[in-house]
Amino acid sequence: MHVLRFGVAKKQQETTRPNEPTVSNRTARFKYHIEETTEAGLRLLGSEVKAIREGKANLTDSYVRMRGTEAYLVGCHIGTYQGAGQFNHEARRERKLLMHRRELDRLSGRIREKGLTAVVTKLYFKNGRVKVEVALARGKKAHDKRSAIREREVKREMDRAIKGRR
Repeated sequence: MHVLRFGVAKKQQETTRPNEPTVSNRTARFKYHIEETTEAGLRLLGSEVKAIREGKANLTDSYVRMRGTEAYLVGCHIGTYQGAGQFNHEARRERKLLMHRRELDRLSGRIREKGLTAVVTKLYFKNGRVKVEVALARGKKAHDKRSAIREREVKREMDRAIKGRR
């Protein structure tokens, strides 16, 4: 859709394209109680963005580390992009998170609380830019994990029974 302003046509930005990859960290929801989430940008190289578009990203064991007044994404694996050749990036390097100062201050204050950590739960594109969903989380105990597994198995058995009756 085009909007005319002063004789110049501007294209409205779309929020997401239908075939853009979304990478999620499923183990984070299993290992942690998610208390709140926030969105942050990432400072990436061009080969990293193209590799993410190809779906070569993995968020398992990734978390946010504060260094002074800046936040960094640690442990995120972004595979190499074939077309970059010798100018390719390092797969597991630390990447700077782009957030406003008050968001960084709030995040660092909450991380200092006992038992809270910042994990990355999702990596996605928004208006052509790579964004991450940073979650403040509290670790689950072993009995919480066992009850989650039990609930999942009960739900699976109920679905099988319902499917078997049809």
